[in-house]
Amino acid sequence: MTTTKKPNGDGVDALVRLLRIAQGHSGQCRYVASFLLGLYNGNRFKFDLTDFRCLDRNIFEDCMEVLNLDYRPAVEVHMYFKNGGAIWERLAEDWNIRDYTREVVR
Repeated sequence: MTTTKKPNGDGVDALVRLLRIAQGHSGQCRYVASFLLGLYNGNRFKFDLTDFRCLDRNIFEDCMEVLNLDYRPAVEVHMYFKNGGAIWERLAEDWNIRDYTREVVR
């Protein structure tokens, strides 16, 4: 028996899980938020690939599912959520993740 996989279903489910983690308070939340922000706007929010080493295996696997989802996106990652742009901007603010398009004030 062959199972039919819903296109991008796993990726969207993984995206929902990752957003929930990014909005949490564990040690891995900031890394997940940074990953999601990198997909949202890689020019503004740089993601260091070595940060994947800080994640539990199941969270890393979810990141890979979302990366696969975003490879040829039907919509951008934040568009899967109502007010997604605001949610992603809030992640950057909450985790104080640098926006590389803004000049650093000293």
